[in-house]
Amino acid sequence: MTARRPTIKDIARQAGVSKSAVSFALNGRPGVSPGTRDRVHRVAEQLGWRPSSAARALSGERTGALGLVLARPARTLGVESFFLRLVSGIQEALGARQTALLFQVVEDLDAECELYRRWWAERRVDGVLVVDPRLADPRPELLTELGLPAVVIGGTDTETAPGLSTVWADDTEAMASVIDHLHRLGHRRIVHVAGLPGLAHTERRIRCLRTEAERRGLDPGEVRSVTTDYSDAEGAEATRRLLDQDTPPTAIVYDNDVMAVAGLATALERSVPVPGDLSIVAWDDSALCRVTHPGLTALVRDTAAFGRLAAQELLALLDGSPARSVQSDLPRLAPRDSTGPSTSCDVAAPRADLPNPPFP
Repeated sequence: MTARRPTIKDIARQAGVSKSAVSFALNGRPGVSPGTRDRVHRVAEQLGWRPSSAARALSGERTGALGLVLARPARTLGVESFFLRLVSGIQEALGARQTALLFQVVEDLDAECELYRRWWAERRVDGVLVVDPRLADPRPELLTELGLPAVVIGGTDTETAPGLSTVWADDTEAMASVIDHLHRLGHRRIVHVAGLPGLAHTERRIRCLRTEAERRGLDPGEVRSVTTDYSDAEGAEATRRLLDQDTPPTAIVYDNDVMAVAGLATALERSVPVPGDLSIVAWDDSALCRVTHPGLTALVRDTAAFGRLAAQELLALLDGSPARSVQSDLPRLAPRDSTGPSTSCDVAAPRADLPNPPFP
């Protein structure tokens, strides 16, 4: 048999007061003495009573829950550590406010939008955290239309709608630091194994790669991006195709740690020395990057802190603060043993007109 949830009537009977007195006491309203209020709270705690989120929502109060929806292939989530670290930071911030996180994975963007409509109609959440901003993204307009408070994670102030907050990191500057590092090591054939096409951060990184290549006078056919689904399988397959080319790249930048490790394994299986013939860089450092041999050069950022910042911004929005755009710390490149000087015989001398500051 399932245990019955305690009700206000149970508290009233055990405390020896009326149901209205219990309601006044639990909701902090005047009309009961301090002694009665204390007794009601003590009995409620003994019985394990908690307010019903549905009842609170119907009365116009907060539900005490925030939503997070991922519209990505479910098979890719189990191997990617980024979202686990992001959610851990979100949960840390929400736990301090005794706020729950309602998390769901859906097949596509249409399903995500429909879920927002249903959650808001049913008063299931007070607000949502939106991830993976896209080009021509319909979600900001929908959330504004619904009046559903939201923080977009990874967008910029030009990629969201008025009234929505956003937290973001500068993908463009981060990619520029990677290309600068590889260029100074003599690499001229650089391929970016990107994530899902259409994501705003993917497109920013691709554009930055093109800009940096053009700025340095590099061949656009040898400095380019290929898109994947972020999985280790597609990361490995992309690496195989690149290494099979007549003139393979001398450096590969992967959009996550899992693909970078898969790329490293693929190179070593083919007896391609790393970093002797191939340098590898991973976007977002993790334990995987640090325990492999050789250790992977990676962009380092505190992803959990990124999640905490997003959750805190959404809580502030619910508390009445204005919407705003907040930039987090710039990811920092940590050079390790997977990157080294290019041994290619066709390396051109660096252009004298380009700045070449010391690398941090």
